Amino acid sequence: MSNDTEEDEHAPEEGGGVTEDDPESPPEREDRLPEGIADDPEDGIDPGDRPGSRNGHSDGETDGTIDDLGSDVEVDAEVADDIGEDDLLGGLKIDSTDEIDVPDRLVDQVIGQEHARDVVMKAAKQRRHVMMIGSPGTGKSMLAKAMSELLPPEELQDVLVYHNPDDGNNPKVRTVPAGKGDQIVEAHKEEARKRNQMRSFLMWIIIAIVIGYSFIIAGQILLGILAAGVIYLAFRYGSRGSDAMVPNLIVNNADTTTAPFEDATGAHAGALLGDVRHDPFQSGGMETPSHDRVEPGAIHKANKGVLFVDEINTLDIRSQQHLMTAIQEGEFHITGQSERSSGAMVQTEPVPTDFIMIAAGNLDAMENMHPALRSRIKGYGYEVYMDDTIEDTPDMRRKYARFVAQEVSKDGRLPEYSAEAIEEVILEARRRAGRKGHLTLKLRNLGGLVRVAGDIARSEDADFVTRDHVLQAKGRSRSIEQQLADDYIERRKDYELQVSEGYQVGRVNGLAVMGEDSGIMLPVMAEVTPSQGPGEVIATGQLKEMAQEAVSNVSAIIKKFSDENISEKDIHIQFVQTGQQGVDGDSASITVATAVISALEDVGVDQSLAMTGSLSVRGDVLPVGGVTHKIEAAAKSGCDRVIIPAANMQDVMIEEEYEEMVEIIPVSHISEVLDIALEGEPEKDSLVARLKSITGSALSKGETVSGPSSPSPQ
Repeated sequence: MSNDTEEDEHAPEEGGGVTEDDPESPPEREDRLPEGIADDPEDGIDPGDRPGSRNGHSDGETDGTIDDLGSDVEVDAEVADDIGEDDLLGGLKIDSTDEIDVPDRLVDQVIGQEHARDVVMKAAKQRRHVMMIGSPGTGKSMLAKAMSELLPPEELQDVLVYHNPDDGNNPKVRTVPAGKGDQIVEAHKEEARKRNQMRSFLMWIIIAIVIGYSFIIAGQILLGILAAGVIYLAFRYGSRGSDAMVPNLIVNNADTTTAPFEDATGAHAGALLGDVRHDPFQSGGMETPSHDRVEPGAIHKANKGVLFVDEINTLDIRSQQHLMTAIQEGEFHITGQSERSSGAMVQTEPVPTDFIMIAAGNLDAMENMHPALRSRIKGYGYEVYMDDTIEDTPDMRRKYARFVAQEVSKDGRLPEYSAEAIEEVILEARRRAGRKGHLTLKLRNLGGLVRVAGDIARSEDADFVTRDHVLQAKGRSRSIEQQLADDYIERRKDYELQVSEGYQVGRVNGLAVMGEDSGIMLPVMAEVTPSQGPGEVIATGQLKEMAQEAVSNVSAIIKKFSDENISEKDIHIQFVQTGQQGVDGDSASITVATAVISALEDVGVDQSLAMTGSLSVRGDVLPVGGVTHKIEAAAKSGCDRVIIPAANMQDVMIEEEYEEMVEIIPVSHISEVLDIALEGEPEKDSLVARLKSITGSALSKGETVSGPSSPSPQ
């Protein structure tokens, strides 16, 4: 393979037996280009139009430097000097998104992801591979596309495949500067046309002579016609050889002004690694030359650019192994991917694959990823975890306003957003973050809300999207889980499965989430019965591993709490109507403990109360996830009060409509839960006092429990 570099420009190509004097041979060096193709790399092309340069600057200059990336780019709009803490627009003095300028470069539209942004910037400068792991919709593909704009200028290349006269199943490969591939192919086609014209002219002269001789001299008309047909077929059969000399341009960067970006997500082997089409006519002069059947893969099209593979673990192991080879060697030959195809007999010379690999996926992507491929990426690049949230600052609020303007601009069919509508979107970003003082970075879902609100406004022929449109969109763009949860709640009301008043023994209103953003009330019932053997705790409701461990932790508190010998009793715990999905997570721990203690002591539990919280074996209430959605579910179900872990108070961001419907009670110990939930003062007081004296507290007075940023939501 010739790369036409200064080092090998005058070196003969290895193998093939192609001589310089053979007029049918493929060109081997720049000085062997077809007639009319200039060898000068500066062949009159304006630097600003040359592939690989940007805006006429071959030294890598762009509209803004590589350091002006994403969140570092300021919002181009008027900003107030004095910004209040409650200013949702971060001081922007605008009436609508029409007053916010949207950056032209994709890289400047990146919001948040400071760490990933810095990694991408370094990787682009040094041409390193990157693996991005994180939740869906956090900007992995956008950063990958942005990297193609950030790559240092490279001389892009065209790749040509030539017929090999010595071995038709081993086509030759040649790379030339971008833009020259088309010229070479056209020159070869022109030469082929001239040869065919001469052949046709000669053929018709011979046919005319034969027919004239047979008609006039020999008088054998039928024989003359037959001879003319044979001559015609012979010439046509012979002309196929000249057509085979036209090279196949498999990678054409003539009109490419930036580094290539190839998305190979979910690609099968042929689309990723290249393929050779099957030829049903493999003999008799009707076959297609093997070099004409060669098809490039994404790894070849991404040469000098970016190859992006999302959900990298979905690629089969064989493809991952070949991808690893392409990364390591910088070149990869093309062959037929089906062993039953005639293309499997064809294998080209190696084709350049000098790309930057960006692999992406969720946390489970690393489990089924080939360890050697991951080692290649890590050894020659970076691994980065994408943030789910970012700190809520005036600067970031301004960028979220710009995000709304970007979504409106990208869609092209939405009305502009009013300032009040932007504020409502930012409030929703706060709420979806699930952490106080943070904004969500799952911007794909937030962009969906922007588009739904815009569609509602457009259906009403409104000039602007208003706050009311955004509120309507929040109801219409509910997830499937949220719709299912609401349907469950309605069905339970119909069949009176929910109880939100009075006191009942052994029954507690627990809270859970379905999916990521759908709260639901989950009653837990407990019953204590005499045991026929050693006493045990029996929990039903499709409990998964973490939920079973939580029940075991609760059992430790129950055994220590009870005055009676519970080894002679069975404790039955039922999670009511959990469905086929079961229960995962430990957030029902305080619910289970309260239900069991209520059943053991025959003391009623307030049914207007719902609760959620994890529990340590010492009785401390630990933080859980999804508290905002759980509180809203309790309010929808008619509960007046909700118990949550004290550490989760900073995460509560419920809708305004629910704020007056439900009272939120933070607790830090199981004794506080019982004090609030159980019926009867004398009995309750003795139970709580006994529990305090037995369990104590793992926490010092005044100390708070800090949980993970993204605890288990169930």
